[in-house]
Amino acid sequence: MNLSLVRTYETCRGARIYQIPLQLFPILAGYVYLVFVQNAGQEYRVLIDTGSGYGDSNTQLEEGLRSVSELAGSSVGLQDLTHVLITHGHIDHFGGLAYVRPRTGAQVGVHELDLRNLTNYDERLTMVARRLEQFIIEAGFPQSQKSELIQMYLLTKRLYHSVQVDFTYEACGMRVGPFEMLHVPGHCAGHVVIRLHDVLFSGDHILNETSPHQSPEHLTLSTGLDHYLKSLDLLESWTSGVHLTLGGHKEPITQLPARLAEIRHLHNSRLAQVQHILNEPHTVNEVSQSLFGEVHGYNVLLALEEAGAHVEYLYQRGLLGIANLEEIASSEGSIPIRYHQLAEKTPPAGNLTEGIPGGP
Repeated sequence: MNLSLVRTYETCRGARIYQIPLQLFPILAGYVYLVFVQNAGQEYRVLIDTGSGYGDSNTQLEEGLRSVSELAGSSVGLQDLTHVLITHGHIDHFGGLAYVRPRTGAQVGVHELDLRNLTNYDERLTMVARRLEQFIIEAGFPQSQKSELIQMYLLTKRLYHSVQVDFTYEACGMRVGPFEMLHVPGHCAGHVVIRLHDVLFSGDHILNETSPHQSPEHLTLSTGLDHYLKSLDLLESWTSGVHLTLGGHKEPITQLPARLAEIRHLHNSRLAQVQHILNEPHTVNEVSQSLFGEVHGYNVLLALEEAGAHVEYLYQRGLLGIANLEEIASSEGSIPIRYHQLAEKTPPAGNLTEGIPGGP
């Protein structure tokens, strides 16, 4: 690995941060972070996230650690870590743990609501796949393409196997030495952001240039747009004094309040678009096509979930109704649901903007 690819940062109190780039999946790149910090006479060597474990991701992680060793002037490998902190339970952030865990004595931590994603992986994958199939049917996605979409979802996720962790964040008071955690559900049920001095590690909760992907809470509890927007408010009040935000993807953020405003703006715009589309009854799949146009591959699922999250948000607030309720009531199984705007309801207040999240 070219040493220039590993970027270095320093907190206001002298903690050293090394940003290691990884190719997580063929169309998705990202970062893990190695942090050196002294606290109360103890040295912490902390890896934040582990990459996907897919393709060359594990090899690139090892190469990154060798590059850090040269930059730092001292050897550091997986065996030298004190902690591995997982920001959230999506496989591009924890999939490499199956490789890392047997090669380190580090303490591994994750939030309680994502614990099962790591430790009971097969169960989690099976249950989500069942809910996803129901969602795809109710979204009105073509039956002839349903199996292909589900298999696409499962393909890379079958590479991981369950790995035990050592602690959960709430159980340790949302703090590990100098590292502070804040639970920010929405993009993922157990997502946390991690603050060290004046630097924030945001995982996928806040990203530069792209709005983190949203999916309906119908698929996984403590996800969904409602949780995500409330987490943005919570984060803003918690991050006073943060001067640098390092995400799991994209470039660093130096103006966090402005980025939070942009993301809120985007979602309010999308909610207004969905309400306009649903002046006439439509399925979630039709809403997705209107919002994002023609997409391909895994982006089809991302767009469908994103549309579903916004439809769900409006429906939860009584702004939408179901146009084919009698048909649903008389059906023995799941069928496509057609939503429409309720004329007597007023739209949510908010700003408007553009964009597409983390995928299409």
